[in-house]
Amino acid sequence: MMGDVTKPRARVSKRIAAIEPSATLAVDAKAKALKAEGQPVIGFGAGEPDFPTAEYIVEAAVLAARDPANHRYTPAAGLPELRRGIVDKTMRDSGLSVDWNQVLVTNGGKQAVYQAFASLLDPGDEALLPAPYWTTYPEAIKLAGGRPVTVFAGPEADYKVTVDQLDRAKTERTKLLVFVSPSNPTGAVYTASETEAIGRWALDNGIWVVTDEIYEHLVYDGLQFTSIVTAVPELADQAVILNGVAKTYAMTGWRVGWMIGPLDVIKAATNLQSHLTSNVANVSQRAALAAVSGPLDVALAMREAFDRRRRAMVGMLRQIEGVYCPMPRGAFYAYPSVQGLLGKTIRGARPMTSSQLASLVLDEAQVAVVPGEAFGPSGYLRLSCALGDSDLEEGVARLQALLGEAR
Repeated sequence: MMGDVTKPRARVSKRIAAIEPSATLAVDAKAKALKAEGQPVIGFGAGEPDFPTAEYIVEAAVLAARDPANHRYTPAAGLPELRRGIVDKTMRDSGLSVDWNQVLVTNGGKQAVYQAFASLLDPGDEALLPAPYWTTYPEAIKLAGGRPVTVFAGPEADYKVTVDQLDRAKTERTKLLVFVSPSNPTGAVYTASETEAIGRWALDNGIWVVTDEIYEHLVYDGLQFTSIVTAVPELADQAVILNGVAKTYAMTGWRVGWMIGPLDVIKAATNLQSHLTSNVANVSQRAALAAVSGPLDVALAMREAFDRRRRAMVGMLRQIEGVYCPMPRGAFYAYPSVQGLLGKTIRGARPMTSSQLASLVLDEAQVAVVPGEAFGPSGYLRLSCALGDSDLEEGVARLQALLGEAR
């Protein structure tokens, strides 16, 4: 029929097409690809420990693989033994008493992040997101129909937001707050009193807290990790705790995380997971059970190495004119401000953003870093301490040489 022209439909949904790729994974992949080509690239992009998984954990997986019981479907919420093990671990490390039915085992921490937001947010709900933030949080919030409202704290505040900042950002649409301590990407750690103040504010305002505690065992300088639910026990009915074995036990590839929360939220998230992925691989769950039930010797050894490396890295970064780098108190990252270098000429180029500077650094110094745009405002770089001491020293020395040319 005349004029009957059907408009072609988009091949990819608008919702999925709007997702930004993980910048940290992209930088790490590019660094590995260049290394595979024989280029001497040193990568500071990886967000994973450079240590092998402990042998006793690996052995638990080997034994599990030989047991036919692990060759079948198991409950979507996780093996009961692992859920109980997480309950015991939570009491041991945080002093929190929870029931095993409040635990949902997920395919890594990212699935826990996604399911927490999907279970709590409706379209139009706002989520307060302190920045700099891990790159996945805003994308998962938007996928759930929510709107991330960033609250930025700069290096002069050690990248920690205040109650006053949160209060100014709150509206009648605010449903939840994302709270992360120790922080990826900055390494910031909130003190017990700061954590309690934010928890009290959330409780008083009826705001949910989604707290990511995956770096709980990586704190330095005599600081102690404090769970926001431990600091404010009354918050338990409006809080979801996210965690996993990836960072503490060098198990990033095993893909085991978990959510802890009120029964109704965990039931809803379990229903979602039953349609999304069903149970986490049983062999990985058995390995995770060995990890959470075992000693913390591995975590303490890694913490000692990361402590040494972060001090060496920050000391060298602070020698570069135009770079300001607070000392990270947790995790295994440094997050220097490079705003003093933007707009200056470096080997014929004049980077105006941290993204442009990161590209220049990769091209000219063969050092891979993640630009601040992945985590919030431009003007910063994230460097991981999760690489060998000699590579770390060589990589930062290359940065010193290149960025020292800025004029």
